[in-house]
Amino acid sequence: MQQNSVSPSYVAAELQARDLRDNHDFGEAASSAQTAADIAMRDGDVESWRLMTFFRAECLLAAGEFDACAEVATSLIEQTHATSTQLIAQAHILRAKAHQGTGLLESAAAEARAAADMTTEEADVEINVKARQALIAALADSGKIEEAWVESLIMADSVAAEVDDQLLGKAYWVIGNVAFLCNKVREGLHYHELAAETLSPARNLDVWAKFNKASAAMRLAADVADSDTLRCIERAELATDVIGGSEDDHILLRLNRGHWNYLAGDMKTAIGLLEAVCADADKTVPQILGEACLLLGRAYSATGDQEQAAAYLLQAAEHFEMAGAPQRADQAREYLAA
Repeated sequence: MQQNSVSPSYVAAELQARDLRDNHDFGEAASSAQTAADIAMRDGDVESWRLMTFFRAECLLAAGEFDACAEVATSLIEQTHATSTQLIAQAHILRAKAHQGTGLLESAAAEARAAADMTTEEADVEINVKARQALIAALADSGKIEEAWVESLIMADSVAAEVDDQLLGKAYWVIGNVAFLCNKVREGLHYHELAAETLSPARNLDVWAKFNKASAAMRLAADVADSDTLRCIERAELATDVIGGSEDDHILLRLNRGHWNYLAGDMKTAIGLLEAVCADADKTVPQILGEACLLLGRAYSATGDQEQAAAYLLQAAEHFEMAGAPQRADQAREYLAA
């Protein structure tokens, strides 16, 4: 294909795609991006085709269309060849996130590591940080906590260079997550406070909502059920109400509320919220189902209903195994044995 001038129809399709994404209509944004990419391909505009194909993959990821996102990212890698290492690395990152979304954690880690390995130059710092974020998240979800912490320390050195504030905030966020998982609660709180100070709700309310939702989850997992944790939950709920949020967002908000009520001793409310999460099993990834079932088992045990407790703890172990998180499965079995 040879580069031609940008056609008006391409410009219209691109603007529509970006407008739809800004309004959080990610599925329609992906469709408009596909239209723009097709026009660019027809016109022989290689760079615009790459731009809109990548944009489409990002929108599919945001829409929770993980398999479709991975497929588009794969086509981008195959057709870009050796022309743009940075773009190929970014496509590997998208594929890593898509695999994580479907519970393929080993594949997610491999994709993210590939992206990190090919972005070692100073000009690649931002992409390298994003790759390490994806790698750390996949390792942490699969229970490889010590390996994730080693990668976190590597990333902490990387972000010492000048990077965008939003990216810096996300890096602090990920490092804090791993600290919590390593039972380094003080470090976890420290890095999440740095993230809260760096991320801006005015700049990106969606990221702000997701950070507070995730920070609340980590605090709750560490049994930190203080007023700061409740504020995180409330900020996430408020921001998600404003932007709409995906189905996954609302499921995770219910999981956080259920966990909060469990720690507060309100087992009846906790059970109601957590059963609602499990009722959406066909829409929820195995890792999240495992967390919900684990909490449900513990909540039922606290009420004295050991039969229901055992049933949910067994389900939790199965979901964790399916997600490729054997350590978490072992934890569920330990509760079951007790």
